[in-house]
Amino acid sequence: MDPTDAAFTPATWQAIGLTLQLASVTTVLLLIVATPLAWWLSQTTSRWRAPILAFVTLPLVLPPTVLGFYLLVAMGPHGWLGQWTQAMGWGLLSFTFSGLVLGSMVFSLPFAVQPLQHSFE
Repeated sequence: MDPTDAAFTPATWQAIGLTLQLASVTTVLLLIVATPLAWWLSQTTSRWRAPILAFVTLPLVLPPTVLGFYLLVAMGPHGWLGQWTQAMGWGLLSFTFSGLVLGSMVFSLPFAVQPLQHSFE
């Protein structure tokens, strides 16, 4: 094996940087969103509790490829989210960093909400 093969290339560093940036932004946003949501879910007796809890838990029961496909369709030019972001002048979210953050948040939301909810209870 050539020793230069083991060195990090610029593309490798770019991938590492993007991953760290995505993880940092997702973590901060999840704390901002999941903490009040978990507190509300633990304290409320609203009739909306069960549907919202089911929606939050949905990424746990969907395979990641199905969840990703649904997000791509929703964020695409013919999806409801894509049409809304285009109407707002923001463009499409699919294949952008903002789309990555949104997908990461949707996928990670139950892993943030459920432990917080149980600790609030």
